[in-house]
Amino acid sequence: MYHFNFQPVLENIDLLLHGAWLTVRLSLMAMVLGLIVSVAGAVAKTSGIRLLRWLVDIYVEVIRNTPFLIQIFFIFFGLPAVGISMSPNTAALVALVINVGAYGTEIIRAGIESIPQGQIEAGRALALSPLQILRHVVLKPALRNIYPALTSQFIYLMLTSSVVSVISANDLASAGADLNAKTFASFEVYLVLTVMYFLLAAGFSAVFAMIRRAVFSYPASR
Repeated sequence: MYHFNFQPVLENIDLLLHGAWLTVRLSLMAMVLGLIVSVAGAVAKTSGIRLLRWLVDIYVEVIRNTPFLIQIFFIFFGLPAVGISMSPNTAALVALVINVGAYGTEIIRAGIESIPQGQIEAGRALALSPLQILRHVVLKPALRNIYPALTSQFIYLMLTSSVVSVISANDLASAGADLNAKTFASFEVYLVLTVMYFLLAAGFSAVFAMIRRAVFSYPASR
């Protein structure tokens, strides 16, 4: 019979906590940079420039229809063949940004297109510049509509980031693999990792829900 022994895991809990912090930091950086890519992609896709829409469509479809594992392998192992080399952590960040940028583009595009055309026309009637219309008339109310999808995308991104451990990038999953190799307590290590990922996801979900109630609780007609 198997004898459960969590003592080696508890003795090295600081290693796992540091890995959890690295996962959160990597996810936050990827989400912020990915949102910049997403906004640019959504604006390009809703513009009247056919070439931009075509390029964004190709980018989104390629990323959404290929496995993330293959994407990160291509960036880390494939690009050095053409002279582009990255450290594991940089490759992980780039892969996550590219991935979340593609999914975020479609989320933000849907938010932009959810704004009634009448509001945009009203902004033009008030002599607002195209940038002011985008910022105050389109993006601000669109953010309320897409906030749940964006927060879900962040949590999905944070959980997906565990894949980056396959290229030796530093995160919670890689910390767990190191601890498992050190203690050989596979069941205990990966059970604790499961609980930690669950707590991270549940914790961020609760924080995002509080932010939504505090920031987006005004009536929709406001």
